[in-house]
Amino acid sequence: MVPRDHPLPTVSQIRPKHKTSIEQRCADDEMTRLMRKYQLFYLEFERQRGARFWHQDREMIMMTSNEYLGLSHHPKVVAAGKRAIDEWGSGTTGARTANGSRTYHSRLEHKLAEFLGKEACIVSAAGYLSCMAAVSTFAGKGDLIVVDRNVHSSLWTGIQLTGARVERFAHNNPDDLKELLAHENPAHPKLMVVEGIYSMEGHIVRLPELNAIIEGHNCFTVVDDAHGFGILGDQGNGTVASFGLTDSVEVICGSLSKSLSSTGGFIAASKEIVDFIKANSKQTIFSAAISPSQAACAEAALQVMVDEPEHRERLWENTRYYLKILHDLELDTWDTTTPAVPIVLGDKQRAYRAWKKLFDLGVFTVLAVSPSVPPGKDLLRTAVSARHTHDDLDQVGDALAKATRWL
Repeated sequence: MVPRDHPLPTVSQIRPKHKTSIEQRCADDEMTRLMRKYQLFYLEFERQRGARFWHQDREMIMMTSNEYLGLSHHPKVVAAGKRAIDEWGSGTTGARTANGSRTYHSRLEHKLAEFLGKEACIVSAAGYLSCMAAVSTFAGKGDLIVVDRNVHSSLWTGIQLTGARVERFAHNNPDDLKELLAHENPAHPKLMVVEGIYSMEGHIVRLPELNAIIEGHNCFTVVDDAHGFGILGDQGNGTVASFGLTDSVEVICGSLSKSLSSTGGFIAASKEIVDFIKANSKQTIFSAAISPSQAACAEAALQVMVDEPEHRERLWENTRYYLKILHDLELDTWDTTTPAVPIVLGDKQRAYRAWKKLFDLGVFTVLAVSPSVPPGKDLLRTAVSARHTHDDLDQVGDALAKATRWL
């Protein structure tokens, strides 16, 4: 305690602290400066109704949500989350390895594994963690990772942790992968990393061709299907199943925050591989378990996907409708055929002006510029949801016509 005859100095009496080099780096960072200047990110919404959101009391159409099936307000999903909180409380307050495992975790994992055609599954606190772990847990020094150069940041983070040698192949280009592997020892341990649907481009991975090329190359395959789960496949069981290649892909990872309208991530694989993850993945061992409501909402949404296929049917009908609008406007959609729809504008200034005009017209999109996308591919990322109505999409089309007219 400070003696009474030695009072604490007032704020005005405290000499300013000299900034450390790292503090100064934060203060001078160009990306931070641009974020503050243009206020593109971390925008807050006050309320939501369907695909309509309110920002500072102004109604907007949400055109960049990953809630493809529109299940976050489905009565069965909401009710399941409420029941879980009533029964289990707000959280587990621990990692699965210690005090955090619950029966609802294993129940969700069993259902996800069965849905994806795998023996086992492990869920984690975030899709980013699951996708990171799906790479970092398996590859090590001396191994070779072959990776599509456009994969998600979570996969690159996992790759960087491995210490393995890395060779990038051109985006979704089997010929480039074939040329790359022609110079490698077929017996050398390898790991191939791709996405099911590439989130920024909307492209479906050319998995049958890639799979044929790695045959005989001692290659372990990881597919991040965060954006394919719930969308592709007979019941929405994903990209790998849609190609009939479930037995050829060792690991399928993804997120609970998109089609399943929850938060968290998953890795599905053989029981042997999942047990290896439990014993060796730092992201799994040292992360708190997902909460009761997260697990319950994901489990309920999974059951709705199976029981109510009309949500996925409406998503695809909306996707076709929206793509026709964009094609009629002669906008560049990077040849996407999926609900992840980029609008390529070619340079940062054009993309920013279009984003700002759309925002002013009440349409919310996400701006993506180099290096997040290749040079010359600066774009607006949009995404279709089963929640959208044709009226929503028509209004977006009208706004796009105005926003791009003078670019």
